[in-house]
Amino acid sequence: MGVSPSHDVPMSPFDAAPPPNPSLVSDLARRLTDRAWRLATAESCTGGLIAAQCTELSGSSAWFERGFVTYSNEAKTEMLGVDAALIAQHGAVSQAVALAMAQGALKHSRADVAVAVTGVAGPTGGSPDKPVGTVWLAWAMRSGVAHAERRVWPGDRAAVRAATVQNALAGVLARSVPL
Repeated sequence: MGVSPSHDVPMSPFDAAPPPNPSLVSDLARRLTDRAWRLATAESCTGGLIAAQCTELSGSSAWFERGFVTYSNEAKTEMLGVDAALIAQHGAVSQAVALAMAQGALKHSRADVAVAVTGVAGPTGGSPDKPVGTVWLAWAMRSGVAHAERRVWPGDRAAVRAATVQNALAGVLARSVPL
């Protein structure tokens, strides 16, 4: 499986709490429909907000396959097949777990592409190495290509979750470019 290296992506002033972007979802819908692809989501810190933004668009059943809300570690294991030992070793907010979530969403769905997010939305739960605002995003394709990146969003819980949703969907759009 081709997993690209993860990296911290620098923040810009435009990264904090973007408003919902209906054109992003419309563009994603068009791209996935053109490729005859379907999307699955595996969400922890966003609690289903990515799936909700997708299904806000009429006709999304043509390209949105399903969403998994796996807030607890047990849900990640039971619903997505994430190994409990992996969570114990790396923590739920980690590259390894985000990638396993995305790959598990593909395995447990009929989707062609999956996005997974796991993070610390705050205001509690942060630590020195995983401060509030830390989010791992991962994308996986049926082809075996997978990628993860770590972001640290500024702002309150709502801002962290909104930025995560927008960047998760933008990442799917970027990875679904026709070959």
